[in-house]
Amino acid sequence: MSRKIDSHVHLWRAGDIENLEAIRQRIGFERMSIASVARRASVNDNPVLYAAKAAYPDRFYVFAGLDHSAHWSRGKIAAPSLAEQVDRAVAIGADGIKLIETKPTHRKMVDIPIDGDYYAAMFARLEQIGLPILWHVADPEEFWDPERTPGWAKARGWGYDQTWIAKETLCAEVENVLARHPRLKVIFAHFYFLSADLKRAAALLDAHQGVCFDLAPGVEMLYNLSRDPALPREFFVDYADRIVFGTDIEGGAPIEQAAIRAEIVMRWLETDHEFRLDKGADYTLGPPTDGVIRGLNLPEDVLARIYAANFERLAGSRPRPLDTAHAIEECRRIAGEVSAFGGDADVATEAVRALTPKLSRRRGTLTA
Repeated sequence: MSRKIDSHVHLWRAGDIENLEAIRQRIGFERMSIASVARRASVNDNPVLYAAKAAYPDRFYVFAGLDHSAHWSRGKIAAPSLAEQVDRAVAIGADGIKLIETKPTHRKMVDIPIDGDYYAAMFARLEQIGLPILWHVADPEEFWDPERTPGWAKARGWGYDQTWIAKETLCAEVENVLARHPRLKVIFAHFYFLSADLKRAAALLDAHQGVCFDLAPGVEMLYNLSRDPALPREFFVDYADRIVFGTDIEGGAPIEQAAIRAEIVMRWLETDHEFRLDKGADYTLGPPTDGVIRGLNLPEDVLARIYAANFERLAGSRPRPLDTAHAIEECRRIAGEVSAFGGDADVATEAVRALTPKLSRRRGTLTA
């Protein structure tokens, strides 16, 4: 049986680090990659992710999020430039960068085209050093159709009308970035929301050799690729080096609920079963009556690449070591920005508290 790396999980609080590790052990993943999200209230999730890497340095990769505080404060907060943020993340020990600025809600929050000058130096730097990007672009096409948008998505503000940026506009901007930076290493989250159009998915992979798709559901992906399993099975075999396993598990999720999410994706990849969602599946997967999932029954060599080898080719065979002192410094910087916004800096300061004993033990070892 193939060893597995989950390339796409999230963690919001330092208090959930142990729970995420328990999830990893319960499912049997060799390692996980935790993705940060840029957010206005707390800047990003980087402090918590650095604390997780400090706690389990051989288990957790970190894909750091961006800090837009200088932009949001109109220059009142002197945050590093985006290109400098990449260098700082690398120095701390991040394994990649997470971009969510092209999800419609985050695009509205930042309000800057991803192919504009604001991001240009950052993409140039990422291309230069070969640091991979986990990149969320757009959302499922049904989120732009009020009749088809799931209730759970509407409840979270993920239903879009004509006042929101169009999905094709976001994709066109991304295509501009890929054309300008052909050596970028990119994992597009959620199959780039192209599961209903495998011809277009293949054309994108053919045009951009540094691009991969991850399999974090989006339950629509499972249903779209279950209509005729023979076609996606052929696609997965043909592009076996361009597909990366992921689940989108949240670190605070109940352990068994997280296991259900992961096992749905693994059963779909590994077997030829026809099945419906487990009743214990989390809200983003929808009620179990939504539809039938038909397994792909992929060959073992294809599974081995999807489950681990492809991600390791991009992010390394082991997580990069954490520079704890620099991580603490960065957490304190972010806490200061959050306080300047009038926000609650507890998340960042909790991460500092989690990191400080690690630094003390490391210094004690070095001076012994």
